Amino acid sequence: MSESGNEMLEVNVGDTVEGTVVKVDEKQVLVDIGYKTEGIVPIGELSNLHIEVAGDVVKEGDQLTLMVKKVEDDEVILSKKAVDSDKAWLELEDKYKNEVVFETEIKEIVKGGLVVDVGLRGFIPASLVETFYVEDFSDYINKSLSVKIVDLDREQNRVILSHRAVTEEESATQKQDILQSLKEGQVLEGTIQRLTNFGVFVDIGGIDGLVHISQLSHQRVEKASDVVSEGQKIKVEVLSIDRDNERISLSHKKTLAGPWTEVSSKVSTGDILEGTVKRLVNFGAFVEVLPGIEGLVHISQIANRHIGTPQEVLEVGQKVEVKVLDVNEKEQRMSLSIKELEQEQAAAEYKKYEKDEEQSSFQLGDMIGNKLDKYKK
Repeated sequence: MSESGNEMLEVNVGDTVEGTVVKVDEKQVLVDIGYKTEGIVPIGELSNLHIEVAGDVVKEGDQLTLMVKKVEDDEVILSKKAVDSDKAWLELEDKYKNEVVFETEIKEIVKGGLVVDVGLRGFIPASLVETFYVEDFSDYINKSLSVKIVDLDREQNRVILSHRAVTEEESATQKQDILQSLKEGQVLEGTIQRLTNFGVFVDIGGIDGLVHISQLSHQRVEKASDVVSEGQKIKVEVLSIDRDNERISLSHKKTLAGPWTEVSSKVSTGDILEGTVKRLVNFGAFVEVLPGIEGLVHISQIANRHIGTPQEVLEVGQKVEVKVLDVNEKEQRMSLSIKELEQEQAAAEYKKYEKDEEQSSFQLGDMIGNKLDKYKK
C-alpha cells in the first residue's frame, strides 16, 4: 500500500489514474493507485472485447492507466476499457478522416460477420470481408486483415470496417499500373476467367483482357469451350490497349506455331493430296489440304476444258484430289492442280487401254493362227 496516497485522498468519478496490478483474480483485478484502498477493475471493465478470465488481459506488475467509474465506502471501481475506448476513438476518428488503411486481428466470428480489436470492438460485416463470397469464416479467427473504416459513430458505439474496400482499391491501383505498363506485341501468361459466345476473358495479373473467338486458334472455332476451359493458363499477345475504357485485346493464336510452320517438311511439289473446297473466287478455288492450310487451284488448273467460273465444276465443301505444283512456306502460298491429275489419269487409262488392245489382238492372232493351222493340214 502506498503511503503517499495522502495526496490522493480525493478520488472522483471520471478521474484518470495510474496504477500497478497487485493481484489478478479470475473475474477482477486489484490495482495499487496510491489510494488508501486498492482499486478494483471488474473483468467487464478490462477490455472492449469479451474475455473469459482476467489473466487473459493483464498480469501482476503491469502498469495501467485507468478511469474511476465509482467511489463508494472507500471502494474504488476502475475501468481500463473506458481509457482504452477514449484513446481508441481519437485514433479511429483520425484514421476515418484520413482514410487510413491499417491491420487488425479477427477476435470472434459472429452471425453476419467478424469482430475485431481496434482498441474497442469493431465489426466487419460478411459482405465487406472479401470481394468474393465466403461460406465459412472459421479460418479467419486470429488472422490479421488490412482494413479501412467505412462507418464510425461514437454515440451509437458503432465501428464498421471493410477489408473488401482495401482489396478493391489495391486492385484498381494494380489495374492502372498494368494498363500503363502494357505494350502492343507483349507476350504474357494469363488465366482464363470466363468464356462467352464471342471469346474469352483472360486475367493477365489483375486486369482482364479479351481474346476474341477469332484469335483463339489458327483453325476456325465455333465455340470457345471447344478449345479452352475456365481456369486454364494460356499465353497471349497484346493486340491493342484502350486505356481510357480499360479494354485490352489479346490473341492466343499469335503465340501458337502457325499451320504453315515447317509445312515444307510435310508437303512437297508433286504430292497428291485430298482436300476440301473452302472458297470459290473468280480466279480459282481455295482448297484446304491440311488443318488451316489452303492452297489455290487457279481457274486454268481446275479442268481440262475451258471454264468461265469455278462454280461450273466445283462447290464449297466438295472433296477433291489435287496435285501440289508449288509450296512457299515463307509466303504461306501453295499452288495446286486438279487438271494435271485428270490428265495423268487420262494418260494412264489410255496406256492401259492400249495395252489391253495389244493383248486382245495378240490373243486374236493366236486364236486365228491356230484355226489356220487346222486348214493347213
